[in-house]
Amino acid sequence: MKSITRLKNKVLEGASITEDEAMSLVDLTDQEYDELLEAATEITARFGSKDFDSCSIINARSGRCPEDCKWCAQSAHHTTDISVYPLVDRETCMNLADYNHRKGIGRFSLVTSGRTVSGKALDTICDYYRELSSREGMGLCASMGLLDAEALRRLREAGVKRYHCNLESAPSYFPTLCSTHTIEDKIRTIEAAREAGMEVCSGGIIGMGESMAQRVEFALTLRRISPVSIPINVLCPIPGTPLENAAPLTEREVLQTVALFRLIHPRAVLRFAGGRGLLSTETQRKALRIGINGSIMGDLLTTIGAQIDEDIDMIRECGYNFGQQPSGDK
Repeated sequence: MKSITRLKNKVLEGASITEDEAMSLVDLTDQEYDELLEAATEITARFGSKDFDSCSIINARSGRCPEDCKWCAQSAHHTTDISVYPLVDRETCMNLADYNHRKGIGRFSLVTSGRTVSGKALDTICDYYRELSSREGMGLCASMGLLDAEALRRLREAGVKRYHCNLESAPSYFPTLCSTHTIEDKIRTIEAAREAGMEVCSGGIIGMGESMAQRVEFALTLRRISPVSIPINVLCPIPGTPLENAAPLTEREVLQTVALFRLIHPRAVLRFAGGRGLLSTETQRKALRIGINGSIMGDLLTTIGAQIDEDIDMIRECGYNFGQQPSGDK
């Protein structure tokens, strides 16, 4: 039997588990699975903040993306039933930001379709962020693809403190999902964002056909960039995308993945993102106990998120404080 207790104690003592140790947790008996979830619970209690890290997003530019990511409804390579529009207007952006801020959500991010943002669109976005930065207690994030160092510097000067760029999946699997850019392209952007003075938020999507071993590989790859926040999306298959018929994950697979990520990233915020609405309330509560201590709240990019008030009730019932100022923004 694997010594999950030994690995738990190693993490609690401040050490990192090795690749071989992480891979040993891929195939588990029922008893080992229970032990893994309890180990993750203890690690979360030791290293995780009780102040829940909440964020919200606006789909600030939608559709016509030249990238061919198989999971994405916004790719121009797929035929999907989504809204297509250029950059959202200032009033819409500010109204949504203020609404979510009044609800107690700590962070707000503009997310744009496309490989990158430049020119007048970047000028306008920086203007938006300068206005948003005047809101007391609102943490600002951005998710705008493969930006260059100059664009990232401008966003930081406009008030953005955290940049989001998902690695999405394991290096061994990502090329089967996207051919128009690579994980190394993403890592270069992430390193440039950190050099510009921003924190890094980077995670991905599970349930795209990858194996549990590849999810471990993915989590280990994320250690290269040490994100403070790791979004964990559960694939929500969208009609018209190549993954529209992907087999759903079992709730055990989702919880095992969250627990594995917690052992590999004991101090990061593990953030529920898209697809969590596919999970039962019981499973979402278990996830909050074993490792999830952050979430994207409200409507998401091309799917509908959970109701904010219902989320807040569940988060508080699971022992977290909600409505605290984001860490690093105090």
